[in-house]
Amino acid sequence: MEKRILGLDPGLAKLGFGTIIHKSNQPQQQDISVEMLDFGVISTEAGAEMGQRLRTLYEDLHTLIKELQPDLVAIEKLFFYRMGNTILVAQARGVIMLVLAQHNLPYLEFTPAQIKQALTGYGNAEKYEVQQAVARELNLDYIPHPDDAADALAVALTALFQYL
Repeated sequence: MEKRILGLDPGLAKLGFGTIIHKSNQPQQQDISVEMLDFGVISTEAGAEMGQRLRTLYEDLHTLIKELQPDLVAIEKLFFYRMGNTILVAQARGVIMLVLAQHNLPYLEFTPAQIKQALTGYGNAEKYEVQQAVARELNLDYIPHPDDAADALAVALTALFQYL
């Protein structure tokens, strides 16, 4: 059995995405493999009007979902650190949630600490430690870039570890 998990790291300037494929035996559900299918970012122009930026996210996310055909989506929960940035990310998350609803896709949400815990065993791990864990778990000889895409792969792996 094959399951595709799309991880998303929400942002307005860059929405990170990463898709993994989990293959298992049925009915035992024993792991056979986990591999990376694709990763990257959906970018919006900094000088563009807000509505246009959200429209770009909306349209590109629809296209991405049609191409990757995920079975499950995992999203990093909103992290509050600067009010101005938090509002922008919240608007991007609203677009994400709308697109997922339009595709009838189930989703899971994880806090940054839950993601760090799942990949490193330590909820206060450094970003580089999480990136190294992503490369190790996916048998990559490099750390995926940009950081937003690596973070999205970490979110997808967290869903795999926590719920499959």
